[in-house]
Amino acid sequence: MSLPPASAEIAARRGPFFVVLNAGSGRHDSDEQQALIARTLEQGGRAFEFLLVEDPAHIGEVARRAVGLAEARQGVVVAAGGDGTINAVAREVLASGCPFGVLPQGTFNYFGRAHGIPQDTAAAARALLGASIAPVQAGQVNGRLFLVNASLGLYPQLLEDREAWKAQLGRSRLVAFLSGIATLLQSRKQLHLQIESGGQIVALRTPTLFVGNNRLQLTRVGIAGQQADAVEQGQLAAIVVRPIGTLALFGLLMRGVLGQLGEADNIDSFSFRRLTVTPRGLKRIKVATDGETAWMRPPLVFEIAPQPLLLLVPAPADRAEVA
Repeated sequence: MSLPPASAEIAARRGPFFVVLNAGSGRHDSDEQQALIARTLEQGGRAFEFLLVEDPAHIGEVARRAVGLAEARQGVVVAAGGDGTINAVAREVLASGCPFGVLPQGTFNYFGRAHGIPQDTAAAARALLGASIAPVQAGQVNGRLFLVNASLGLYPQLLEDREAWKAQLGRSRLVAFLSGIATLLQSRKQLHLQIESGGQIVALRTPTLFVGNNRLQLTRVGIAGQQADAVEQGQLAAIVVRPIGTLALFGLLMRGVLGQLGEADNIDSFSFRRLTVTPRGLKRIKVATDGETAWMRPPLVFEIAPQPLLLLVPAPADRAEVA
């Protein structure tokens, strides 16, 4: 990837931070987080401004306002939230060329963890003060950005059910696991897909297609080696589950939890730069990108975004161990 422009480097070192903070998920918690971030940045002598998202439906609008301020004042756009919030803000930042900072506050935080960003809010805010720019690959499906993964079929349903369970029982990995079991018990659908990559066309039947853009997540579920390395070499990694029954799907879920998915006989994985997917008999299909779902019209084109995200990564002394 090419080096970032000098203006972006100056903004990263000295420019004000425009922090997009999702305040709609819990007023008390967001107030505490805002105070903690403000105190840390004030102690570091850096100018900043909060842009609060009161309604998640308006996060794109708030992010665009942050980008406009960053462009006008040579600053940095910062997303405070989980992978879904980070995705929504990054969508607006990508084409602007503005530096992008992250304060992870989600359950899994694969994007921040993969780049050594501390999971503690105060530590992550301190890390912004001495951070430098690293161009980071972004994926896209039909023009919609994803930083961690995109998927169709069973996986988007798992995500939607997980959010419903978390709304009732709270956000935890145990709740996510139990909701996954409940989804599998109800799952019966198979997708009939035609996929094309590099001039080769294949027809297949599968309950889900998963496209990864995060080496950490891929290795955590057991997809290591060539496919995991591909996302650091200008490609994306695809995982396809062969047609199997409910019991076998339970086995795959457990393998994923234990980091052994790559050892399963009933999955295929491959890497690519551009993949065209056409579902048979569907005029639209639900697609998940970084945990958020949307309806799209086929064909679906998965590819590397033409420009990288200019991410602020911590200095070596501030980096968190990838875990």
